[in-house]
Amino acid sequence: MPRPLSIIMLLALLLLGACSGSPKRPVFYPNAHSRSVDRAQMDRDIDLCMAQARDAGVQQNKDGEVGRKAVGGAAIGGVSAGAWGLVRGDAGERALAGALAGAAGGGVAGALDSTRLNPTFKRFVERCLRDRGYEVIGWE
Repeated sequence: MPRPLSIIMLLALLLLGACSGSPKRPVFYPNAHSRSVDRAQMDRDIDLCMAQARDAGVQQNKDGEVGRKAVGGAAIGGVSAGAWGLVRGDAGERALAGALAGAAGGGVAGALDSTRLNPTFKRFVERCLRDRGYEVIGWE
């Protein structure tokens, strides 16, 4: 059976890996407008549109997913392991173990989701850039 410290270290590495990486930015189709401006101007326009989205109160990422999914995972893990424990006669111990495992799994899933761009943020930025003459074809 793995030691608790090694499990905690593995989870920490997974969370750090999920949080790493640079933020995604829009990619443009080379239309007449995007060919008429230099890369520095494109970057300024992207930054301006992203700032306008944030100023409008739109979250850039799916923040809050870590806690919500950890709680959900703990509930699912605790109930399912506790139910199995009722059959075996050690419901409390199994429910606690299941809740801890579920919380860990839910926390990792939430950390991965929290790094994804909010779809509303993407649509806001794409509309702002379209109004400026750009054609967004994706995010990288």
